[in-house]
Amino acid sequence: MSGEPAADVGESPPGAPLPGSGVRIVVEYCEPCGFESTYLELASAVKEEYPGIQIESRLGGTGAFEIEINGQLVFSKLENGGFPYEKDLIEAIRRASSGEPLQKITNSRPPCVIL
Repeated sequence: MSGEPAADVGESPPGAPLPGSGVRIVVEYCEPCGFESTYLELASAVKEEYPGIQIESRLGGTGAFEIEINGQLVFSKLENGGFPYEKDLIEAIRRASSGEPLQKITNSRPPCVIL
């Protein structure tokens, strides 16, 4: 024991890039479909986990909720019929930030049905 205070496990050293730095996400979603709230929830969860990440939104076609990481399509609601689970997107971002190859997210949760 050196007598110096231990650094918090989750803290980055001063001057170190924030987690997620260098990773860029683009989410294209259908606004008339009411998908903006899903985008905002997902973006908030991602920013909490990876504060250095760049997230951009674009308006897309009917039924769209498409996610690209660093220019690679990793999730498509048009293909999967639902929305991505946060944990799957967080894992894809982790892979991208560590330089691992990206894989398409194939798990999806069904869209919420308002009765």
